[in-house]
Amino acid sequence: MADASRAGPLGSNLARDVALLTDTMRDAGALALSLFRTDLKNWTKGASSPVSEADIAVNDLLEDRLRSATPDYGWLSEESADDESRLGMARVWIVDPIDGTRGYLAGREDWCVSVALVENNSPVLAAVFAPASAEFFFAVRGKGAVRNDARLHETAGIDLDFSRVAEGRLDAAFAGGQSHDWDLAAANLIVQEANGNMTTVSGDSILYNRQVVTHGVLVAAGRDRHASIVEHFRHSLI
Repeated sequence: MADASRAGPLGSNLARDVALLTDTMRDAGALALSLFRTDLKNWTKGASSPVSEADIAVNDLLEDRLRSATPDYGWLSEESADDESRLGMARVWIVDPIDGTRGYLAGREDWCVSVALVENNSPVLAAVFAPASAEFFFAVRGKGAVRNDARLHETAGIDLDFSRVAEGRLDAAFAGGQSHDWDLAAANLIVQEANGNMTTVSGDSILYNRQVVTHGVLVAAGRDRHASIVEHFRHSLI
C-alpha cells in the first residue's frame, strides 16, 4: 500500500482515510463477488443504463461505512440521489459501486468497485478493486500508485481501461464524452501517480465535484505520449 506515514493533502486524516478506504473496498469487493453470477433483480435507469440489486447493496455498504466514519465529507455516487450539499464541502467521496454493471450481469469479469476521495475538485485518494481477478489498485496523491502492493512506476487509459494504462498494458485510452465523475476520479489519480496524465484532449485538468458531473472527450497515457496526443489535437483544431 502507498506510504501514508508522512503528512499529505489530508493532513492528520490521511492515514485514517487510507485505512478506512482500503478496508471498506475489500469488504465491498467481497460483497460484489458473493453476488456475482447469481440470480439478481435488475432494471434499467435512464435510456439504457443497467442497475442491479448488487449495485445497490454495494453502494449501501460503501455509503454506510465511509459516511459514518467521515460525516464532514460529501458524497457523490452513481447509485445515490445527488445531494448538492456536497458542493459546499472541501472533501467528497466519489463512488461507482460496480463499474461495468453490464459485464457483471453477463457473467464477465471486466468490472470493478471504484472509489475516490476528492479534495477541492481534485482526487487525493483512489481505489479500484476488481475482485473477480483479484486486482487492487490504490493511489495517494504525491505518494505513488500500487497494484496489489506492487508499485506502478510508468504508464505506456474509461472504466478499468484507464487503470490498464497505469500498469502499462495499454498505451493510451480515450473517453468519448459524457463520462461522469464516478467513472473517472479514481482512475485519474492512479494514472497520474503512475507517471501518466489524464486530461481533456486540449490538455485541461479534469475537475470533480461540480454541479455538472459529466465530461467531454478525455485522454489518458504516459506523460510523453500524452503530451504528443494533446499537441496533435491542438494542431488539428486550429
